[in-house]
Amino acid sequence: MARYRTTPEVTEEMPRGIPYIIGNEGAERFSFYGMKAILVVFMTQYLMGEGGELDVMGDADARAYYHLFTAAVYFTPLLGALLADLAFGKYPTILSLSIVYCLGHLALALDDTRLGLAVGLGLIALGSGGIKPCVSAHVGDQFGEANAFRLEGAFSAFYFAINLGAFSSMIATPLLLDRLGPHVAFGVPGGLMLLATWVFWLGRRKFIHVPPDPKGFLDQAMSRDGLSALGRLAVIYVFVAMFWALFDQTGSSWVLQAQHMDLELLGVELLPSQIQSSNALLVMILIPAFSFGVYPLLRRFTRVTALRKIGIGFFVMVAAFLLSALIEHWIQQGGRPSIAWQLLAYLILTASEVMVSITCLEFSYTQAPKALKSLVMALFLMSVSIGNLFTSAVNFLTQDEQGESLLRGPDYYLFFAGAMALTAIAYIPVAQRFRVRSYIQGPEPAEEIVAEAVGAGGA
Repeated sequence: MARYRTTPEVTEEMPRGIPYIIGNEGAERFSFYGMKAILVVFMTQYLMGEGGELDVMGDADARAYYHLFTAAVYFTPLLGALLADLAFGKYPTILSLSIVYCLGHLALALDDTRLGLAVGLGLIALGSGGIKPCVSAHVGDQFGEANAFRLEGAFSAFYFAINLGAFSSMIATPLLLDRLGPHVAFGVPGGLMLLATWVFWLGRRKFIHVPPDPKGFLDQAMSRDGLSALGRLAVIYVFVAMFWALFDQTGSSWVLQAQHMDLELLGVELLPSQIQSSNALLVMILIPAFSFGVYPLLRRFTRVTALRKIGIGFFVMVAAFLLSALIEHWIQQGGRPSIAWQLLAYLILTASEVMVSITCLEFSYTQAPKALKSLVMALFLMSVSIGNLFTSAVNFLTQDEQGESLLRGPDYYLFFAGAMALTAIAYIPVAQRFRVRSYIQGPEPAEEIVAEAVGAGGA
């Protein structure tokens, strides 16, 4: 570690390592979302047995295993945060787990049986999840006081790379699966992950390598202040978990629903798993729309706080699944509704995402003490894991003896809409009583300015 810089350069320019981080992130997100986009279709249409015969899963099993995998991806960030903060630092943790990540893609590309699926997804869950809490914190590590004003621009480029990688992969990978089969369709995302790892390695001498501080981490984590912050946020994350239980079904139940819809749009025949790409595109459109349009309009009538945004987003998600239930009702009547209806559901769902997910990321950062920001990010990601475990459990536990779901047709979507509605209602009194305690970096590196407020109005 000594051969690398451990403190930022005194400069007003963009840190030299930022292009490598952004390039790495775009290629890594292509690999992850491309693989994930075709997962349910692969399990229900392409999965092979050991003897070379088709051995596909039913819809309920495919949904359950998809969400079990997603839960694992968002549980392992806790491991990554602990490895980085207690032992190795961010760069070695990211690089080593990226190699594990590449091996997972290799297993999926080479072996289209259940064994290859299990090995590949297990390694990807460890690699992808483990680097999550480290990468965004690694971005912040590159900046000093002189160029801190460029941090917003770096994170904007970082977030754009995420969505560009996700959008392009969710368009391209389903086409590869449809035309060239699973080996190529999983192999291309694997190649992008290898490229991402290589780009990250190339930037090793450009990066600032902040060494781990296990004593500072443990002292803060076990302090009264640290435990209080973690406890307050954990309560909010329990409610956010239900949001993820619904949101991540865009890769499972919504793909399966799209298979029974009219997929022609503006003269182009789409594939069911390509529809997910609309979410990434809509995110890039709705973020500025909310920042410069929706939120300023709401501020004319009420205080627009972080906790209020999250609560409104919960109710908006209910509307998205009510529309999905209506679409499924039309299908059960023997109809073939236009995919434009599901795109409308995606618009509502993405509006919910902007209000809940992005707001919760910012809120988590401000509510986390300085030494615990990576750990808090990992706990936030665990809410995704818990939500997906709930969805997986519902799909496993509501099957009959033939493996068919007992929540048939629109009842499946109405169940989740109802669960989200109850969660949103229960959230209101909790948000009103939440004690906000914001940790804002002061002029000295070790100093924190603490701003306190009581209730949702102060969030």
